[in-house]
Amino acid sequence: MNTVVIILLAVVAVAVCVGAYAWFAPTKEPVAEAMPPPIEPWTPDAGWTAEAGEEFATLSEAARCDLVFAVADLQDERADGLLLHALDDPSEPVALAAAHVLERRGAADRVREHVNRYPGKRARWIAETLALLQ
Repeated sequence: MNTVVIILLAVVAVAVCVGAYAWFAPTKEPVAEAMPPPIEPWTPDAGWTAEAGEEFATLSEAARCDLVFAVADLQDERADGLLLHALDDPSEPVALAAAHVLERRGAADRVREHVNRYPGKRARWIAETLALLQ
């Protein structure tokens, strides 16, 4: 009987210590979350071909796709910029071609950044189609 009382007192003492710690422990201060910048509305930019030259400014959709795939083999900053601007083309096939080329070149993070910056039906379509192409 004496050992049962001692064990019971030890359990009560431990419970009192845990309760005191929970009561007097420092609480974590809430962290103020930074508000993300507002999402910019997507606006089509058909003038991206003007960067390639004046004669490319009035190309058809098929010709713009050909231009994207022709630029795919060039490994310089100007080609990268042209492909990034092609993501804003009003034609979804041209934007998809640019996204596909950028992914093949190892710039998938830039494509994801663009898709996340302009969420919506078009961005979702590009992301889903790229996932199917992998």
